[in-house]
Amino acid sequence: MPLAPSFGEHPQARELAKVSEIFDANPRVYELVHQDLIIGRSPAAGRRGLSGEQVLRIGFLYQRFELTYDELSFHLQDSQAFRAFARISLGADIKPKRLQANLKRIRPETWEEINRVLLLYAQEQGVERGRKIRTDCTGVEANIHAPTDSSLLWDCVRVVTRILHRLEEHFPGVDWAFHDHTRRAKKRFKQVEFSRKRKDKKALYQDLLRAAQLTYGYGTRALELIKQVHAMTPVAMLMLSAAEDELRGYLDSMHKVMDQTRRRVIEEQSVPADEKLLSIFETHTDIIVKGSRDPLFGHKICLTAGASSLILDCVIEDGNPADSTMVGRTIERQIEIYGRAPRQASFDGGFASKDNLKTAKDKYKVEDVVFHKKCGLEESEMARSLWVFKRLRNFRAGIEGIISCLKRAVGLTRAVWRGLQGFKSYVWSSVVSFNALTLARRLLARAAPAPA
Repeated sequence: MPLAPSFGEHPQARELAKVSEIFDANPRVYELVHQDLIIGRSPAAGRRGLSGEQVLRIGFLYQRFELTYDELSFHLQDSQAFRAFARISLGADIKPKRLQANLKRIRPETWEEINRVLLLYAQEQGVERGRKIRTDCTGVEANIHAPTDSSLLWDCVRVVTRILHRLEEHFPGVDWAFHDHTRRAKKRFKQVEFSRKRKDKKALYQDLLRAAQLTYGYGTRALELIKQVHAMTPVAMLMLSAAEDELRGYLDSMHKVMDQTRRRVIEEQSVPADEKLLSIFETHTDIIVKGSRDPLFGHKICLTAGASSLILDCVIEDGNPADSTMVGRTIERQIEIYGRAPRQASFDGGFASKDNLKTAKDKYKVEDVVFHKKCGLEESEMARSLWVFKRLRNFRAGIEGIISCLKRAVGLTRAVWRGLQGFKSYVWSSVVSFNALTLARRLLARAAPAPA
């Protein structure tokens, strides 16, 4: 085998080679990742780890090919193109946990800054100038199961009981004094799932709530006992502190789950969406309802794309705000990126309002502002001519394909990284990977010889 492995002539290998050139042309992206990797660490101490350059390239491979960490670890050993792209030496064995630990250290703010570096490079190459934008919203699922009251109660009972068993195992001299109700809770959870009569479900829920209340009491008592435990070693102290924090967090979630179950099932009240807890693991999850479609459990994101199909901006929303509140912010963020407002902007119908049109045109001096639905507006108010209105309206429809490609090609359907920061990092890493791939394809198409 050659000492310097090549990418090969496969179309995907050529794309990887071009993405590699793009990253090398912008060394600042490596510096940004490196700064995140050394947070809380001494660069001069410890075992030599992966460089910022390697981690960024591995992150691209992870998203571009929608691999698990095990699959990625295998391909980095097996694939000549993957090793050449990630700049991993021949025979290197990078464990899945090491890949995961390094990728998770990149903050969402860093991914966003990397995206802006790529956008400036695209502007220098004449690929995207940010003069014409299209904006729409979509939902990204959090990595949770479908939330039902019974499944959430079952999660609470089994997780709190698991922590109590762990404490009992490592600190046997303490009288933890609890009973394991996981079998009872699981049985009631399954019975609720398969029961059809409301009367039967209510009785089953009452027993499930009793099991949860008992477990909650054991957990609360354990928190008090932890304060009295005298750990003999530093490792035991760290273990005890971690268990206390973990148990306190789950008990807070458990209290909310029991409260909302009582209100909804026992008292038959309506609980507002912003008061519902949808997962004890991903507590940041929102309910996203869009028209008559099934609700989505995750977060709403607002995407802005340019004429080149590059994603110019991405905002991960808190809750489910109306689209009509995002027009001014979208244009302001474009000014922040490019130093000027776009000349033309096209939005989905949900963004339409007379106030938004006036704000975009009068305050930000956008020449043409078109909404997919008129909502009482005239074409002449939105654009200079009917021809321009139709062109921009059709231009906006292209973002639907961009969103579809984001979900099919770089795994944006479901964010699988844990926590709110992990969710944001996953979304932004998908956006960066999509933009790097799109930019590479644009540059390859430009360099291709004209057909005879």
